[in-house]
Amino acid sequence: MQTNILDINFDVIKIDDAAQKILDCIENNQKYFVTTPNPEIVMLAQKDTLLKKILNDSDLTIPDGIGIVWASKLNEIKISERVAGYDLVQKIFQLAKNKTVYFLGSSDEIIKLAKKNMKEKFPSIKIVGAHNGFFENSDEIVTQINLLAPDILLVGMGAPKQEKWIYKYKNDLNAKIFIGVGGSFDVMSGKVKRAPIIFQKLGLEWFYRLISQPKRFWRMRMLPQFLFKVLLKKFS
Repeated sequence: MQTNILDINFDVIKIDDAAQKILDCIENNQKYFVTTPNPEIVMLAQKDTLLKKILNDSDLTIPDGIGIVWASKLNEIKISERVAGYDLVQKIFQLAKNKTVYFLGSSDEIIKLAKKNMKEKFPSIKIVGAHNGFFENSDEIVTQINLLAPDILLVGMGAPKQEKWIYKYKNDLNAKIFIGVGGSFDVMSGKVKRAPIIFQKLGLEWFYRLISQPKRFWRMRMLPQFLFKVLLKKFS
């Protein structure tokens, strides 16, 4: 079941169901592309037709942002909960047994720490390889990934770069699950902290990030713009 917000189709799905669907695709040797749009990405897609196409062509589009959940309340089909990309990956790691993963993105320092922490937290998964997000030759990266043939490829290069990279190369890649994870490697590494649970439950994680990282202000201004555009489209 899906609901449409500013011409982007979002799947209405619980996090446990999304994780299980992904694990089923691995078992069935099926390629599966997961996108994780928040209001900022939806706003980017209003002017980027390729990004909009990628989001709507993906196999699973989860609402990674409380603004998406709020906006859906104006629709007949509503989203009951935010499914953050970071949380979805953690759920997959929790449920997966002996699945292989490749990390692509961020810096060498961050990716090294992220690998170390995730191996310690989820010993049942196998992180078979990693590469930073600062490369010029994608063909070399594709070759490296194909030699390792991971079940899951996590790409954290920021939107829309990560979505466009996956979309361009996924048919050439010997991997099953493709997920654009934004800044999730920063959190996995421990360099960036998630908001306290109370902020997450109240839908105020965005506010916590703003007060803890004031430099995000110019990105955060997208949220009121997004909500205004949603209201304008609904009632015009």
